[in-house]
Amino acid sequence: MITIREQTEENEKKTLSEHAQLVVNTKGREHEQEKCRFRTEYQRDRDRIVHSKSFRRLKHKTQVFITPQGDHYRTRLTHTLEVSQIARTISRSLRLNEDLTEAMSLGHDLGHTPFGHRGEDALDALCEGGFRHYEQSLRVVDVLEDGHGLNLTYEVRDGIRNHTGEHQPSTLEGKVLKFADKFAYINHDIDDAIRGGVICESDLPKELIQILGDKHSERIDTMICDTVENSLGKNDIVMSKEIGKAMLDLRQFMFDVVYNYPPKREEERKASNIIEQMFYHFTKNPELLPEEYKQFLSKYPVDRVVCDYIAGMSDDYAVHTFTNIFVPKSWTVF
Repeated sequence: MITIREQTEENEKKTLSEHAQLVVNTKGREHEQEKCRFRTEYQRDRDRIVHSKSFRRLKHKTQVFITPQGDHYRTRLTHTLEVSQIARTISRSLRLNEDLTEAMSLGHDLGHTPFGHRGEDALDALCEGGFRHYEQSLRVVDVLEDGHGLNLTYEVRDGIRNHTGEHQPSTLEGKVLKFADKFAYINHDIDDAIRGGVICESDLPKELIQILGDKHSERIDTMICDTVENSLGKNDIVMSKEIGKAMLDLRQFMFDVVYNYPPKREEERKASNIIEQMFYHFTKNPELLPEEYKQFLSKYPVDRVVCDYIAGMSDDYAVHTFTNIFVPKSWTVF
């Protein structure tokens, strides 16, 4: 009797675009496993990511503003969910593999550090060979999670590894993720910056707002629709020159005005100091690492394992760990 998984695989062949990555054509996993009766390989990858500890820790990791006081600011987890929603919308519209898109979207930032990109910059300067969050995300799913990795399929790993930077993913679904990541953070970072009083709606460049839209939802809709309309029937994911340039110009505005906002940079300097001091402490005293990280000391250099530990921390846990190590406790007389 044909299984539910096999029915899904047959439906993909009948309904998806000729340019989509069919799950039956996956390059597979490093370690072969018996197939599930109900879920395809990409659906299993999605589930493994969602149930991982690394995914849960994203809820307490900085997106832009470090430990903001307010319920509505984005975290690395809400960013990930918004990226997934945007990427799935584009993939569905282009008849690409939505399961593959969802899995790589949910896993793309698993290796991000505490304190956002400032944490990444700090570890990049400290660790031999550098540190890049997209490479760390791949290391999380290949090695670190549960002490042996998640054994994901090649295509999901490829999308995670190449969601940012100069290298291109090998699938259209991966290219969709690359666009969706930008669409999400540009727009939700504007929303958070306005909420935090860093900018006002009137500060946004008028010539760009006229092209992209006055509201958060309008700008995302413009970017999604433009991408879908210009990618239909093509073996590529592209935007029109006008909308693509406007998006990149708005991104540059955010770097100039928000990401380099002086009070924000001052708090980030403190965050960098926390990471630097912990790095020096644990590289000199690797025996103090948690057991789940000490097991890697025989396989990898000490500084890489320390980076693994620090990168996996949430903002709160990083501050708590730093405080326990470096801040003296009050003396209590019993």
